[in-house]
Amino acid sequence: MKRRPRRTVPAVLVALLVLAGSVLAAAVAVQTIIGEKPWISYDAVASALHGTRWSDPLTAIVGGGVALIGLLLLMSAIVPGRPTVLPLDGGPDTGASRRSYRSTLRVAASTVDGVSAAKLKLKRRAIVSVVTTGRTNTAGLADAVRAAIEHRLSQIGPATVPAVRVRVKATRSAS
Repeated sequence: MKRRPRRTVPAVLVALLVLAGSVLAAAVAVQTIIGEKPWISYDAVASALHGTRWSDPLTAIVGGGVALIGLLLLMSAIVPGRPTVLPLDGGPDTGASRRSYRSTLRVAASTVDGVSAAKLKLKRRAIVSVVTTGRTNTAGLADAVRAAIEHRLSQIGPATVPAVRVRVKATRSAS
């Protein structure tokens, strides 16, 4: 189970753009039907477009911009995002959300003696933990944190076990 994120931001932007165009077209149509002067005159738009040539720089710039926006929207639809549910070893329908996975591993790292704070990042093939300690001697602390995270990973049972990297930041110096 690898649920992928929904592409809500591009979808909302396209929907808002289509909605704005539809509202504008409907407003102009209603104004024309009831006999008022429309916000956008059809004759003015038609004459401006009729006077535009394909070789004009403005036409190339607008066309390039529209093509770029279309390409970005297409790429955001095709390129997969980070999974929102990470698969577990229990079967095809078992998984853990990224948030719960990260918080469980962060708690495991912060329960090690000497760790005052722990930050954790889930990357594609690795878990990177940065722990803060008040100790002046940090020897062995990174190994203890790595062992705690790996023990918790063995309890969780992910489908693919990522590599664990630990960095220790001491708030006090040894001098």
